[in-house]
Amino acid sequence: MAQSGSREIMYVGTYSVRSSEGIYVFSFDRQTGTMQPVQSVSNTKSPSFLALHPSGQFLYSVNEAADAGPTGAVSSYQVDRATGKLTYVNSQSSLGKGPCHISIDQTGKTAFVSNYGGGSLAVLPIKADGTLGAPTDSVQNAGTGPDPKRQEKAHVHSATIAPDNRFVYVADLGTDKLHIFAPDLKAGTVKPAQTPFVTVKPGSGPRHFTFHPNGRYAYLVEEMISSVAVFSRDAKTGALTLIQDGIPTLPQGFSGNNTSADIHIDPSGKFLYQSNRGANTLAIFSIGADGKLTKVADQPVEGKTPRNFLIDPKGDFVFVANQDTDNITIFRRDRQTGKMTYTGQSVSVPAPVCVIMARQ
Repeated sequence: MAQSGSREIMYVGTYSVRSSEGIYVFSFDRQTGTMQPVQSVSNTKSPSFLALHPSGQFLYSVNEAADAGPTGAVSSYQVDRATGKLTYVNSQSSLGKGPCHISIDQTGKTAFVSNYGGGSLAVLPIKADGTLGAPTDSVQNAGTGPDPKRQEKAHVHSATIAPDNRFVYVADLGTDKLHIFAPDLKAGTVKPAQTPFVTVKPGSGPRHFTFHPNGRYAYLVEEMISSVAVFSRDAKTGALTLIQDGIPTLPQGFSGNNTSADIHIDPSGKFLYQSNRGANTLAIFSIGADGKLTKVADQPVEGKTPRNFLIDPKGDFVFVANQDTDNITIFRRDRQTGKMTYTGQSVSVPAPVCVIMARQ
């Protein structure tokens, strides 16, 4: 990982509005809890969601903007390991409109891209030099949900790779399904797993998905009803069993409009966090030995419309990307209680969507 002393490198993806330049690079000083700008990388196509290559040598962004062409695109960048700075490498089609999420398998050879507007998943090979190859496979979802405005068709929102690298879980907001695929990483293809999908509450709107560090449990953002679903997982087949559903993430008494967005578990596996856009909070849950959740607290994010957020790899800090107040707010986290304290530090970034930290 690029670092100098206690400084660590962070990357922020944005929407191309309010004079955003594209991708922003920061250094983070763990001792002082502050972020300092390093570089801004020009990209006018809304490089919203980012992913780092396992080697730390490359970074990838989706280009979500509707005017990016008949389909969206994905871009690769080389990382200067000494400074963290990025250099553009190449781009490829995502084979669908509105790509909103990208993940890289643990071997670093394959990228999985979710096209929200197109309702599809694209599989792209990654070459040894970090460049993206043309897509080698795609899956077009079909179907609807009960909400005619948000669920008029399939809307693939994320593709999350299992800890064992054997399965990919694809959340479809439009059809209330979580699809399970078995990838062939050598061929760059995917096929439905033995249990091809699991269905959640109608109208819930699956969005982002995460695994417990032990791999036995998994958690799904139900965006449209501001809740979280909990699953147990069969490691052999990849199948999911719903064990908790519709767990509210909103503060008690909140009655305004809200959609949930991102979800993460702390490194110890003791606490889960989910962002709420509208309530402008992170819901904090403790995780039991059986994987089930218990509400701990609601943390105001000191901004509006928190999309993605980052729990740093050591579990000490939380960084929240507040899209509509153009800032990233920094919190210290208590490892024992899971609760957060605002540090007073806020970094200006236009329309931040995704924040990630280079691996140590």
